[in-house]
Amino acid sequence: MTTDYLMGKFDPSNHSDFVKISIKYADRSGLYLRKEVYEAYKRMHKAAMLAGIDLKILSATRNFDYQKKIWEGKWQNICPPNPSYEDKIKTAKRILRYSAMPGASRHHWGTDIDMCSVENAFFRGSKGAKIYAWLKKNAHIYGFCQTYTPKDEERPNGYNEEKWHWSYQPSSLAFTKAVKESITNEMFSDFSGAETAIDLKIVEDYMLGLNPACK
Repeated sequence: MTTDYLMGKFDPSNHSDFVKISIKYADRSGLYLRKEVYEAYKRMHKAAMLAGIDLKILSATRNFDYQKKIWEGKWQNICPPNPSYEDKIKTAKRILRYSAMPGASRHHWGTDIDMCSVENAFFRGSKGAKIYAWLKKNAHIYGFCQTYTPKDEERPNGYNEEKWHWSYQPSSLAFTKAVKESITNEMFSDFSGAETAIDLKIVEDYMLGLNPACK
């Protein structure tokens, strides 16, 4: 388990631990997961279908380069020209409401998936509420945990609530432990605003700012 792996600096399509997701389970082709995560997801998907719940993977493994494209796109839309350091901090905080810095995303590991919608409002509607209720009741049976719950005393920092983001704990727990032991805020580089990682405590408050049940 290398720091390059933890920070997504590899190609999942060329990694022996990863497998391509069938279009049956995703909204598009070309997505990858770790093999054991994919098998667990297929079991959960089958059970959900029997209960009348249609699960669909919208995002799975995203490596450093993929996450960088997401980050840079948002940065260019938000950050003013010739930004001060304070501008950079404000821009990063705004993006970090829902998107990770390159190198800091749990999607790098192939253990985390986004399902059905990436808008919390969807899960407040009739269809989304039914899906979310089923996941809350049953996802743990297949090893999945909602990674980012509402912020409270137990989870005061990090990303906002994401009802769509679920992590396969039997694998992700080991990667989370490895982050605590080997990743530091000084290691983030090669993208806009990377210098803010130290002051924003990306490792402590974001990479490790999880639903306590997922730790």
